[in-house]
Amino acid sequence: MKKITFTVLTFLAAGSVNAFAAETFSLSSADIQNHRLTEQQVFAGFGCHGDNTSPQLGWHNPPAGTKSFAITVYDPSAPTGSGWWHWTVVNIPVKTQTLPTGAGDEKSPTLPDGAVQGRNDYGYAGFGGACPPVGDKPHPYQFTVWALSTDKLPIDSNASGALVGYMLNSNVIAKASFTATYGR
Repeated sequence: MKKITFTVLTFLAAGSVNAFAAETFSLSSADIQNHRLTEQQVFAGFGCHGDNTSPQLGWHNPPAGTKSFAITVYDPSAPTGSGWWHWTVVNIPVKTQTLPTGAGDEKSPTLPDGAVQGRNDYGYAGFGGACPPVGDKPHPYQFTVWALSTDKLPIDSNASGALVGYMLNSNVIAKASFTATYGR
């Protein structure tokens, strides 16, 4: 009897997990395959020779109560003592659930109205691609979409990654992430 009960409970729990997984807040990219960045997403400078183009990003099933989104790209393995902010963009309207390839250009015409890019650790507002030191093992680049409880954060194009991170953590409902790697 216990074995049958356990089996039934396991089946019911598995069904619940599958139903929950179908509704999970998620982030993906058509431009990033097998969790590896390509030359398209590599920085053009600092000894790197990439296209410095932000990837397409799409997110699904945001939680109830979401009023806006933000995107961050962060390398926790950068040899700085504090990681490296590659991209921050906030105040993405709730009706937007995708950013096209190249949206992170410094003067992108494809960002939604009202969206604001903060200053990356290369020193400008926009996407700054991967550029780990030669010989390091591949670095992890964390792409995150943040579902926020406010429609607007008081961020401008001079805001550092640390300031953006503080504001995001103060207003987050949920976040979805994936990690891609790159080494040279």
